[in-house]
Amino acid sequence: MASTVQFDLVSPERRLASYPATEVQIPGAMGDLTAMAGHVTTITSLRPGLLKVVSATGMKAYVVTGGFAEISASSVSVLAEQAVPLEEMTAARMDALVADACEAAAVNPDKAAADQAVSDLYAMRSQAGI
Repeated sequence: MASTVQFDLVSPERRLASYPATEVQIPGAMGDLTAMAGHVTTITSLRPGLLKVVSATGMKAYVVTGGFAEISASSVSVLAEQAVPLEEMTAARMDALVADACEAAAVNPDKAAADQAVSDLYAMRSQAGI
């Protein structure tokens, strides 16, 4: 069996996950990355995207809208602004996330970053098939 890392996913509302994982695919702000056992210590910010976790029971995906990931050789902790298990994501809920991001983009002084967040949400929607 492959080595594992302790995976934890927390949002402001609740802890969504805590279990051993063999691989965690993270939508980093500077690009996607995969964390596995023995990974160098890293902290990265998240962009809107799909966080995918591979464990002994299979692959599980979560929709995240931003936040941070702290990676070490033995653990991956994700602190998400918003996180929802992919199987719980509905088209209406995704529409609400996109609408919120569009509204925020209209008043954000960093127009490029705000527009990128909206673009990332549309890309995630397509990737998730919603």
